[in-house]
Amino acid sequence: MNCTKSAGQRTKNTVFNRKQWQSINLCIKTLEKASKIEDLFVINSLHYEALKGDKQGIESVRVNDQYRIEFTTSKVVSETVITICNILELSNHYK
Repeated sequence: MNCTKSAGQRTKNTVFNRKQWQSINLCIKTLEKASKIEDLFVINSLHYEALKGDKQGIESVRVNDQYRIEFTTSKVVSETVITICNILELSNHYK
């Protein structure tokens, strides 16, 4: 899969420490290595989910107990492209 980053809106400035950045980068590399979205289903630590409600069409994986990465997937020719939309703090996840 091919990962791209979206220039999404940020509601607050978040400063990530080194360990958090390492976890975020590891998650992004895992997304990049997946050849299809189904590859993410079997990696239990990611807690992959397709979101519902006002976030329908967005998918997410868990970075750690505090953060998730929200992304969209689309097909471009025969390749699945993941666009990272947001790195979301879980305390705000259900608001």
